Amino acid sequence: MKTTIATLILMTIYTGGCWGETADEGTLDRRAKDGPGFVELFDGKSLDGWETADRSWWSIEDGAITGTITAERPCSKNQYLFSTVGQMHDFELKLAHRIQSDHNINCGFQFRSEHYEDADCKGYQIDNNLPELIRIYDEFGRHTLALRGERTVFDETGQKNVTAIPEAQGKPWFDLKTWHEYHLICRGNKITLKVNGRLLAEVIDNDPKNLDLSGLLALQLHSGPPMKVQFKDIRWKPLKTKSE
Repeated sequence: MKTTIATLILMTIYTGGCWGETADEGTLDRRAKDGPGFVELFDGKSLDGWETADRSWWSIEDGAITGTITAERPCSKNQYLFSTVGQMHDFELKLAHRIQSDHNINCGFQFRSEHYEDADCKGYQIDNNLPELIRIYDEFGRHTLALRGERTVFDETGQKNVTAIPEAQGKPWFDLKTWHEYHLICRGNKITLKVNGRLLAEVIDNDPKNLDLSGLLALQLHSGPPMKVQFKDIRWKPLKTKSE
């Protein structure tokens, strides 16, 4: 029952933050749609519950966590904002995201990941690239795991077998430059990604050398040209593992 105990502790912690405040109509609506068990990781007005090596890249704008690169202040290395929840095992994660840039930039968020050398981050990632690419990725690892419209199975030797998800192919039903919602489900070795309520990609990872069953959540501001990346409505729901 470790997960249950941890969840109760987290609920107690967040009573002093997001959960302890009067909820607006949008928050109440999200909670009703999500159902029970979700913990809000962002209070809509501060970086409480988040940590980073250099906070100067991050701010709150439009009620969202915002990472910004300007022509006057270029960024030569990736910046990460880590959730202080710590290790996440099996879980559901929902968040809204948008990218503002005149360039074909890259950004996303890490999950089941770990701190890496020189304040970097290593592990599974939801990777976005303007104008319309979303994929499940492995930062500092195997790189692309599944593109939109793909279901990828890695066997015990690391071999990759890809089959199509027909309903996720064709014209995208989302716009990376406007608010869109991610719903990530990690249960055991299965990773499922939905965007705006529709299945986008899936990975079943049987590769023992690369499989990560737990790790950290981190938002990414990727090095590159001027951009603004924003995240809001971040909700996390721990799931029971098979051993519980």
